[in-house]
Amino acid sequence: MKVQELGHVVLYVGDVHKSAAFYHDILGWDEAISPSPGSPIAAFSGGRTHHELLLIEVGEDAAPQPRGRHKGLYHVGLKIGDTDDDLREAADRLAELGVPILGASDHTISHSLYLRDPDGNDVELFVDVAGVDWKSDPSLIAAPVKPLAL
Repeated sequence: MKVQELGHVVLYVGDVHKSAAFYHDILGWDEAISPSPGSPIAAFSGGRTHHELLLIEVGEDAAPQPRGRHKGLYHVGLKIGDTDDDLREAADRLAELGVPILGASDHTISHSLYLRDPDGNDVELFVDVAGVDWKSDPSLIAAPVKPLAL
């Protein structure tokens, strides 16, 4: 057996409508399935497959995500474009909508912004850096993280 690609991520959410609005209205991800009465789920697709993200409502009284270092999901990375201009546009949109940016990093191979969804899941919005050949030099994947100034 050999994994070919990451197919999808499933997140439990407190309020599927609130979380769906974040991923659709704020991040601009296309909804493949919208929440409906009796079906507390939402699915999103960028067109590569039937869904890359599935949200399942578990209710607001479910245990929150633990903060700090813990086992389990750290963050979900979403490619949002191909240049720093795409990241700048995202930062401007997030500022307009009052969504805090928690950090900005230069990973050598990619540039990233970090934020949290309504349920406290960390989300990375990134672009790959053109001309960086990590396939020929895999050590670049583990290059030291530097602050990113957009």
